[in-house]
Amino acid sequence: MSPCRHLLFVMVLSVFATLTAPAMAQDQATSAAAWTELSKRQQRVLANFEQQWPTLPAARRAALAKGADRWLEMSPNERKLARQRFNRWRDLSQEERQQLRQRYREFQGLPRGQQRRIRDNFQRFRDLPPEQRRELQQRWQDLPPGERQRIREQLRRERAAR
Repeated sequence: MSPCRHLLFVMVLSVFATLTAPAMAQDQATSAAAWTELSKRQQRVLANFEQQWPTLPAARRAALAKGADRWLEMSPNERKLARQRFNRWRDLSQEERQQLRQRYREFQGLPRGQQRRIRDNFQRFRDLPPEQRRELQQRWQDLPPGERQRIREQLRRERAAR
C-alpha cells in the first residue's frame, strides 16, 4: 500500500473509530487488545497508532482493531468505496457532520422493523437510475422549507400510528 493510501486508510479508520467507539464501548471495552496481542496484519494496518496505542481508551483500541479486521476483509473495490466515503465525510462541514451523527442516533433509536423499512426504501432509491434519483432529489429541494417540514411531520405521525 502506498504511503498516501495508507495515510488515507488510517484517517478512515480514525473517523470510523470516532463514530463507533461510543456505541461499542460497553461490549468491546474488555476485548481491547494490547499492541502485542494484535495480529501482524492488524499491526501493519494500524502502524501509525503503535506509539499512542497504550494511551488510547480501550473502546477506541477495540474499534480500531475491529476496523482493521474489516479493512483486511474488504476487496479492493470495497476499499475504494470506503476511501470515497471518507473523502465525502472529510469534505463535510462540522455542522453537517453533527447533523449526520444526530440522524444516526435517532435512527438507532427506532424499532428494528422501522429501521428495516427505511433501509429497504433507501435501497429502492439507490436502485433507481441516477437521473431519476437526481430528479427526485431536486423535486424535494425545490419544495419550500415549510412544505418539507409539513411532509416530515406527516410521516412522523403516520409512523407513530403504526
